[in-house]
Amino acid sequence: MKRLTVFTPTYNRAFCLGQCYESLIRQTNKNFKWLIIDDGSQDNTKSLVNSWIKEEKIDIQYHYQGNQGMHSAHNAAYNIIDTKLNVCIDSDDFMPDDAVEKILSIWDQQENTINIAGIIGLDAFKDGTVLGRIPSDLKYSTLAELELVYKIRGDKKVVLRTDVVKKYPLYPITKEERLVPLGTLYLMIGQEYQFVCSNEVFCIIEYLEGGSSKNILSQYKKSPNGFRYSRILEMKYSKSFFYTFTRAMHYISSCIFLKKWFFTSENPKKFTTLLALPFGILLHCYILFKIR
Repeated sequence: MKRLTVFTPTYNRAFCLGQCYESLIRQTNKNFKWLIIDDGSQDNTKSLVNSWIKEEKIDIQYHYQGNQGMHSAHNAAYNIIDTKLNVCIDSDDFMPDDAVEKILSIWDQQENTINIAGIIGLDAFKDGTVLGRIPSDLKYSTLAELELVYKIRGDKKVVLRTDVVKKYPLYPITKEERLVPLGTLYLMIGQEYQFVCSNEVFCIIEYLEGGSSKNILSQYKKSPNGFRYSRILEMKYSKSFFYTFTRAMHYISSCIFLKKWFFTSENPKKFTTLLALPFGILLHCYILFKIR
C-alpha cells in the first residue's frame, strides 16, 4: 500500500490541472497515490484524467460527485483515503519535485511521537517567495498557535494522519451553500494534537480568479451557515478575549444573514456576543456595502 495520498478537489479546472499532474509524475519518491475529487465539473476533466490513468505513470484514483463545494470534496476524500498520510493540493497548485520525499522523510523521524497529527509545511509562490517561515527552533505547534501566538502569517500546507482525521466530524453540508472554512477541522484537531513544524516547501500556489480566496466577502453572504459553524468553533476554543470578540462579530453577521437569534444554546460565548453586538451589526453593514 502507498504511504501518502495527495488529493485534489477540482471543479472545471481541466485547463490548469495538468500542471499538478506534471509535478506529481516528476516526484523523486513515488510512494503516493493521487486522488482526484471532481466536484461536478462540466468541462473535460473526466476525459483528461482518464487519459492520465491510461498512461500509468502514477497511481491515480478518480471520484466524481455533484457540485457541493470544496468542503464536500474534502469530506469525500477523507471517506475514501486509506493511506497513513494525506495532503491536499488544490487544482491550481502543484508540488516541488521532492515534496513527497521530504514529507515521508520528516514523518519517518516523527511517526512514533505521541500526539502528533501530521506536519505543517510551507507554501510558496512560483517566484520562490515563501509565505510565513516558521522559527527554526519551533518543533511542534498547531495552525492556531502559529497564527495567534507566534503571529506567523500566510497559508501553510498541512499533511494529516488519516486515522486522526477520521476521528472528527465531517464538514456540515447545507443545501445551496458551497463553503465551510476548512480550518475548522484543523482547529478541532489542534485541541488534542500537535503538528511537526517544517520550513520545507510542500506546495507551489497560485490564486486564480473565481477561487474561494478571491471572493471571501461575497461568500459570507452566500454561505452563512458554513461561516456560523466556523465562528461557533472559533469562539469555543479561543484563548484570547480579542479573538473571541472578533469571531463574535462575524457570528452576529452570519446570524443576521440567516435571520437567526444570536443567543442560542450553540453559542459558547453569549456575554462576549452581547458586547460585540453593535460591532457585529456594523460589520454586517460593511459586508453588504462592499458586495453591493
